[in-house]
Amino acid sequence: MCGITGLIDFNGDPISPVILKKMTDAIEHRGPDSEGHWIEGNVGLGHRRLAIIDLSPAGHQPMISADHRWVLSYNGEIYNYRELRTELEAEGFWFRSQTDSEVVLYALARWGTEALLKFNGMFGLALWDRKEQTLLLARDRYGIKPLYYSDQSGRFAFGSEQKAIIAHPGFRRELNKPALLEYFTFQNIFTDQTLLQDINILPAGHFLTLRLDQADCLELHRYWDYRFREPQSPLCREEYVEELDRLFRQAVNRQLVGDVELGAYLSGGMDSGSITAIAAQSCSNLKTFTCGFDLSSASGIELSFDERTKAEAMSAQFKTEHYEMVLKAGDMERSLPHVARHLEEPRVGQSYPNYYAAKLTSKFVKVVLSGSGGDELFGGYPWRYYRAANCQNFEQYIDQYYLYWQRLVDNKQLKKMFAPIANEVDGVWTRDVFRSVFATHDNELVKPEDYINHSLYLEAKTFLHGLFVVEDKLSMANGLENRVPFMDNELVDFAMSCPVGLKLNNLSEVLRINENVHSDKPNIYFQKTNDGKQILREVMAKYIPSEAVQAKKQGFSSPDASWFRGESIDFVRHRLVDNDAVIYSVLDRNAIVPLIEQHLRGERNNRLLIWSILNVDQYLNEVLS
Repeated sequence: MCGITGLIDFNGDPISPVILKKMTDAIEHRGPDSEGHWIEGNVGLGHRRLAIIDLSPAGHQPMISADHRWVLSYNGEIYNYRELRTELEAEGFWFRSQTDSEVVLYALARWGTEALLKFNGMFGLALWDRKEQTLLLARDRYGIKPLYYSDQSGRFAFGSEQKAIIAHPGFRRELNKPALLEYFTFQNIFTDQTLLQDINILPAGHFLTLRLDQADCLELHRYWDYRFREPQSPLCREEYVEELDRLFRQAVNRQLVGDVELGAYLSGGMDSGSITAIAAQSCSNLKTFTCGFDLSSASGIELSFDERTKAEAMSAQFKTEHYEMVLKAGDMERSLPHVARHLEEPRVGQSYPNYYAAKLTSKFVKVVLSGSGGDELFGGYPWRYYRAANCQNFEQYIDQYYLYWQRLVDNKQLKKMFAPIANEVDGVWTRDVFRSVFATHDNELVKPEDYINHSLYLEAKTFLHGLFVVEDKLSMANGLENRVPFMDNELVDFAMSCPVGLKLNNLSEVLRINENVHSDKPNIYFQKTNDGKQILREVMAKYIPSEAVQAKKQGFSSPDASWFRGESIDFVRHRLVDNDAVIYSVLDRNAIVPLIEQHLRGERNNRLLIWSILNVDQYLNEVLS
């Protein structure tokens, strides 16, 4: 696990070692163990290493092939690298290290971009072909590892984080205002844009090629995509259960590879608990980690947000070495500059609990397993899917689900908020952005299960991707590698072809619920529709306590709603109400402050919006100041 960066100067100027080192230094936190640089004329690659497999100098990068044709800068873990190495050795390739990096190098040399489909793992990589003078950038299927690129002023730059690109003294920083509109609709960015003009994120499951003699011919290719679908000839339930059990155990054990100590997040929920149960069978004295919350001022649903008791019980059962910390309102306030700096741009959720969880974990291990992906693959959010499961056509589906995914404000309020820059975002229609997610998803929509599979596709492409960006940035900010066993290739393939009826328990009943229930009586609607991950629950019952298997879905959330109107009310007022915050250069203060006051008075829960405004305001101070 590492950080990569690089630069091509199409003006023909030689790459400055000083500038390349500055770009590499900007992501030092991703790889504190060593650094490396390779320069040839107007092409340069940089690397920061977090040594996980083969800790010797033989794993140093950028890595050059034996014939000196290929140069690789790679960030990630390929869990099936030993099998690929055996295959390559049978074809005459010789290896000088035990790293997966060298396997990636020769796999790409042997099979070209077809190798990307052979990799079972997570990666962001750059490969320079000295013979053909061609650059290849590639990102894993699911987008677990980020990779950014920029083409500005005759310079093509890339990096695991935007910091590496903007560290170049010639890069011009300018806010990408249409992307900001996208964020304040979805609390996420669905497209490949970022909040900086001229910087894009390479989409998950894509690779990019660029020739040195064709600066204007950047080619983007999709090599893989999700495809949730109902099987034409489904197996019996017992066969699905047996296969899921086998694949889950295999996925966890695959991801235990490494030459450093490994730990696991343990929230007390089903996904992290099951991963811990399997890992503990192979790892003696497995270390586990939990973040809890001070609930002294919490109320309502927030009173269930602290899961330390459940995690402690699981730790005792699995005999892990357990560590935990308790977050308070002041921790949220203190973390804001660090979170904004490392996220580079805000994404889904509050994010700061992830930062503290990684900070705690990194004090003890260099690798941690997390349960991300289980919900998105096996239908963990049914109350979302049911809202658009009974449609007549695709456009009706888009209208209904788009309304739900306006997580922060609706279109009418959004227009008021962005009044100061209305002319600059006039052509942005976030419904079109939402609809464009399905541009390559051609599943036929006939029955409710098809619409639910559409929703699973959307959430894997957008919500899960946003979570991966958050987890990568905030774990690597602490020199910690975050692994996600649920995203094993074979397990994902199984999940995509698993019938909806095995994931959701009450499909036929819920479709009869009055359409107004979820708006008039949201608690009733939630209780009737919190029935996801049925087949996963059946399998996990073998490994974790029954109360965890039967528990209702609960995310990793903090009691912000109470904190913002309690211990942190002065913080919120000082940052966003009493002073002229930087964010009011792009958002209308007269539209924002009433929404904040509405929350502070307890009239409405606007916690996600307040966190997002705080985060973007800090971002503007950190990145554009």
